[in-house]
Parts: sequence; structure tokens; C-alpha cells
Amino acid sequence: MTNNTAPAALELTHVLYDANSHVSLAFALVTLSPILLMASYAALAVITRDLLILNMWAGQLACEGFNWLLKRLIKQERPIGSLINGYGFPSSHSQFMGYFSTFLMMHLFFRHRFSSTGYTTLDRLWRGVVYLGLAAWAWSVCYSRLYLTYHTPNQIIWGAGVGVGFGALVYIVAELIPTRFPRSAIGRLRSVLLAHPLATWLQIKDGWAIWPDGGREAEWLAWREKWDKEVALRRSEVKQE
Repeated sequence: MTNNTAPAALELTHVLYDANSHVSLAFALVTLSPILLMASYAALAVITRDLLILNMWAGQLACEGFNWLLKRLIKQERPIGSLINGYGFPSSHSQFMGYFSTFLMMHLFFRHRFSSTGYTTLDRLWRGVVYLGLAAWAWSVCYSRLYLTYHTPNQIIWGAGVGVGFGALVYIVAELIPTRFPRSAIGRLRSVLLAHPLATWLQIKDGWAIWPDGGREAEWLAWREKWDKEVALRRSEVKQE
């Protein structure tokens, strides 16, 4: 950096809040959710190699790119007195959480099956708690942008709306249509992608096409079986000594 160049601030994690308010601190932490979720996407993609996670992550990145484009086309300023620079319409944080919560809730409704407690009412109650929790999380991030004076209500509402619409569209195209109509063009494309040598090399799978929970229980059972055998082997070795 030359002496004539003014330093620029990387505002990705630069959150300003009222140090005398615990509520302000809480919203400052909540507003970092998109950054933490991006790291979670990367970790889950590497660990699970599941096509659902890859599709959701790709859609999230596309949503962020669409938001970047909208901001530079509309060029609406942030609220007067806002402590950060850049255009504010639509709110990228609200759009991010709108996409994330919509895609995930649609997946939980259409494909994922929770483990049953044996009581129908309790199972439905638990699903409702999960949906409400996701909605509350998304709402808290959206409201944090208003509370911290980073966006106007209009910017937040439009951001969340665009995110919800984008999330629903990506899920319908990338997940719902190919799984409900496997012989459709999108369904055949999904099968081709999963059978491609590159996907085989990377061990990419569609866990929810085989298991109602994506394979979580099957993986745990396989681990438990091997673990029990290992414990039994150790005990037999101790007895022989």
C-alpha cells in the first residue's frame, strides 16, 4: 500500500454496537450468523459429501451474488446516521437468512423424517418447535440490522422477501422436482451428475434418497456395531491376561 492510498476497512465482521447495552451486544452477535453459516456450509460439504448440502450452498452463493447485483443496480443508500458504508437495498443479511430458513424448512417438510418418539402429538410439536426456531433465528438477524441502524425497514423486508423467494425457487428446482419426478429433465440430470466419475471420486451422495434422515442413524449404527466389537475384544484380552 502506497503512502497516497487511504486504507480500506473490511466490514465483513466489523459490527458496531452500544457497549452499555446487553441487548445491543446480543444483536451484534446474532447479526454474525451468515458468516458462521458459511463456515458451516463448507464443513458440512466436506464431511457429508451430500448433494443436498452442495445444492443448498451453491444456491446460497448465487443468492449472495444476486444481492450484490441488486445493490449496484438500485444504489439505495443506508439510513441516515448508519456507521457503515455501501448500498443498503436489499439487506444482504436478511436475504441470506430468508434463503437459508426457507430452503431448510422446505427440506424438513418434504424430505427429512425426524425420529419418532412414539407419540404423534409430541412428534408434531417437536417439528413445530424446529420450524418456529428457524423462523425466530431468521427474524432476529433481520431485526438486528434494524436495531443496529444498518438498514431501513423497507430494505430489510425486501431483503427477506427476495431471500425467501430465491430459497423456495432453488429448492423446487434442485431438490423437489428431481426427487418427485425422477424422469423429468432435471431428474435425469441429477442422476447423471451422481453417476459421473468425478462425483464418484469425490464420493458425493444423495443420502435422503436412501434414508429418511439422510443416513445419520445408519452411520451411527455402523459405528456402534464396530465400537461394541472393539470393546468386547478389549475385554477378552484383559481376561486372558
